[in-house]
Amino acid sequence: MIGTLVNTLAAVVGGLLGTLLKKGIPERLADLVKKGLALCVLYIGIKGSFAGTNTLVTILSMVLGAIIGGLLDLDDKLEALGAWVQSRFAKKGSGSKLAEGFVTASLLFCVGSMAVVGSLQSGLTGNHETIFTKSMLDFVSAIILASSLGLGVCLSGAFVLVYQGAIVLLARWAAPILSDYVVAEMSCAGSLLIVALGLNMLGITKLKVSNLLPAMFLPLILCLFMK
Repeated sequence: MIGTLVNTLAAVVGGLLGTLLKKGIPERLADLVKKGLALCVLYIGIKGSFAGTNTLVTILSMVLGAIIGGLLDLDDKLEALGAWVQSRFAKKGSGSKLAEGFVTASLLFCVGSMAVVGSLQSGLTGNHETIFTKSMLDFVSAIILASSLGLGVCLSGAFVLVYQGAIVLLARWAAPILSDYVVAEMSCAGSLLIVALGLNMLGITKLKVSNLLPAMFLPLILCLFMK
């Protein structure tokens, strides 16, 4: 769990630094850096999407994942969780962007191949290299996001801890079926979600990425029947 703990700390500390620097970062500069970060997110997503070898698994994962996520309405539920966090922790008359910061940072830090594959590596082999690399990216991202969205970014650290920690524990339990083939297909599906998130960050689309979250885990089942 050391990789997950480091990632959580990176999100929290980065969020705190970004909040402290809020008045010291010009809005134009912060927006420009966020756009540059969005391009990096797109690069990571496009690069990771080539990890898969079975296109049909990816297509079925995305289609079935969209159906499941849409029926469960995960996007609205995550928004509701952010709103609850705001009502629970925000002071009256302040923190209007708390929920937005929490939801945006949680999605950025947890949706995609680096979170899934890195956590799987930590759980299966004890190799934390991917998670440590992701932690550096999340640290920079948290500073930029918190400079405009405030302390809600820090609260996303709790989501990182629960989400990635759960994957680490799942990896240890499900090790017998998590072959390189399965991990590659999970990475491919997750990377497509990173692409979608990057497009949202650039303002090109307004995709409900969280409704597609089930697509990342469906390869666990589909790869058993499609080799």
